[in-house]
Amino acid sequence: MRSKFTPPIGKISNINGQCISLIGNDIDTDRIIPARFLKCVNFDSLGEYVFEDDRKTLKGKHPFDLEENKNSSILVVNSNFGCGSSREHAPQALIRWGIKAILGESFADIFYSNCIAIGIPCFTLPKNSIEEIQKYCHNQFLFLEIDLKKSLAKSKYLNFNLEIKESSRKMFLSGEWDATATLLANTSLVEKKFKELPYIQFCNDN
Repeated sequence: MRSKFTPPIGKISNINGQCISLIGNDIDTDRIIPARFLKCVNFDSLGEYVFEDDRKTLKGKHPFDLEENKNSSILVVNSNFGCGSSREHAPQALIRWGIKAILGESFADIFYSNCIAIGIPCFTLPKNSIEEIQKYCHNQFLFLEIDLKKSLAKSKYLNFNLEIKESSRKMFLSGEWDATATLLANTSLVEKKFKELPYIQFCNDN
């Protein structure tokens, strides 16, 4: 059983973890979390059902079911990952399973944005680099250290320069990706703006 989910908070500059490889292009959000799970009241249990249908089909041989991957936190994928419908449940399911960062050839735009909004950095690498990492993962355990400041991923045997949108990188390093934490850190500014709103003043006067 995986440890209890702890959401990321504030600044994110380093991510360390074991890699889990998921081979295939155009893996859409319906495969990541099937539509029947979208009626949940909250996201808490979604990690249990990530890739539910694919896992049933592979009968225990899906990467997310293999014992050697149970503590993995860095997902390695191919091109156009997260395509399809714009459901925010997809990255919510991944982060609750334990994924803290994703390396891929490319990502669907809305999926990428949904990941950033909950603290999952998505990095891109050339096709040959992704395939090299996936091949390595297939043969043995791979632990990566990701440095967002340097946009670098390294292990004992492999080193890669990562690509991430500069705006996203700055948001993680500053903690601005975390909207709730940003609001709490600027309570005085929020209260000041609240008092300046003319319709609030009107309601108070009446």
